[in-house]
Amino acid sequence: MIYYKIANHLLPQEFINMRYKLLILFLVLNYHFGQCQIFDKETIKNSGDNDKRINLVILSDGYQTSELNDFKTDAISFVNDMFNQSPFSEYTNYFNVHIIKVPSNESGADHPATATDVTEPYNIPVMSVDTYFNATFDAFGYHRALYYGIDYPDSASAESKINSVLADNFPTYDQVLILVNSSEYGGTGGEFPISSTHTAANQIAIHELGHSMFNLKDEYLVPDVFYGEAINMTQETNSSLIKWKNWINENGVYIYPYGTSGIPATWYRPHQNCKMRVLSAPFCPVCKEGIVEKIHSLISPIDSYLPVSNSINTSTYPIDFQLNLIKPIPNTLESTWTLNASNFANDVDDVSIIETDLNVGSNNLTVVLNDTTTLLKVDNHETFHVYSVSWTITKSALGIDDITSEENNFNISLFPNPTNSILNLKVKSKNTVNLKVDIISLDGKKIKSTKISNYENNEVDISHLSQGLYLANSYSNHILITSKRFVKN
Repeated sequence: MIYYKIANHLLPQEFINMRYKLLILFLVLNYHFGQCQIFDKETIKNSGDNDKRINLVILSDGYQTSELNDFKTDAISFVNDMFNQSPFSEYTNYFNVHIIKVPSNESGADHPATATDVTEPYNIPVMSVDTYFNATFDAFGYHRALYYGIDYPDSASAESKINSVLADNFPTYDQVLILVNSSEYGGTGGEFPISSTHTAANQIAIHELGHSMFNLKDEYLVPDVFYGEAINMTQETNSSLIKWKNWINENGVYIYPYGTSGIPATWYRPHQNCKMRVLSAPFCPVCKEGIVEKIHSLISPIDSYLPVSNSINTSTYPIDFQLNLIKPIPNTLESTWTLNASNFANDVDDVSIIETDLNVGSNNLTVVLNDTTTLLKVDNHETFHVYSVSWTITKSALGIDDITSEENNFNISLFPNPTNSILNLKVKSKNTVNLKVDIISLDGKKIKSTKISNYENNEVDISHLSQGLYLANSYSNHILITSKRFVKN
């Protein structure tokens, strides 16, 4: 296991915008300096358009020019391992992987033999190696902490180089991994996770991406500074309130203390045998859910659709509407098509509309998609994701005047759940939107209705309701986009 992790993980919104920030940086740097350094790059996993996929970029360090083919082999080995394990195997179609072949003057990584957690020199001799990103063992006093510097101040120059290489070669990346040409076991997480090519290196890299890309915490004993609330770490002990309450007592999920005394005894993890604790283990259900949630927050399953606005002007029927989806394996996407607020079709990728389906004037066709994977337990889950395409079809006596379209993504939060007084509702969407939310009892009676605006938190007082189970139905333009259960206690 790696004993030290870098703390400066990206926040979700920062992560989402990184490709655009680096693109701006690329333009600014080239405007001021008029030059850039371009390296050979290659796509080793192509699932589709880069703008519609999560782009993982792998950089080489400690590989000489003559060894860059070995780097490609090592990167492919990592990619094969990553996408052969859950949940990446189910969501492999959501990722592209690219390599940037950055040559170093010498092979390997620095080993100053200054670690304090082992008796040095440990396993490998003392060495100073001229590598492009300054890969260094013994970082922060831990032998297995392989980083691009011995500490944060020392890493500043290498970090500047990393940003420059990305800005010059792939400014629209989503996540970076650095592979170091060393057979010694080591790696760290952080903004730019780094891993050696030890026989367990692929599992190291996947573990580190769990930190950097998906905001997961270590599930083994760590220094006190690294404890904090996260997807898979909490100080909550109430099984009805804990973040992973949906998984309690399933597949080994429970509330396990990190230690028996001190600060570790006040923090809890969900599993005893997760990749965030043991490299050889799979991700636990809680971490899998967190990874899938992050994938959904970054990428819409709608790759493309037809027709797009004003791309059709015809009197000929039927009119075909279709989706091109990025499908999980096996496909767990469900779709609901409505025409003028009435159900039209379910779980199909295309529909045909005939003349008698339409009214004279404005008509609305909407398809709503959600992922029903068993890797998610959305009941009592705080946040869920919904995707939609809406077409406005204007019909006259002469035929179809025009068709306009709009795609939208919804990130809807409902919390806390359960609650005894205030229910918070929040929506984030690709386009400016107001949702209507109806609170419904299980016998179908509408108890309360409220509106929520994009990025605004709406507090709904439910203190007067009887204890029990209720539904929160969310509507966009009179179309039901999701129905979520919550508990009033």
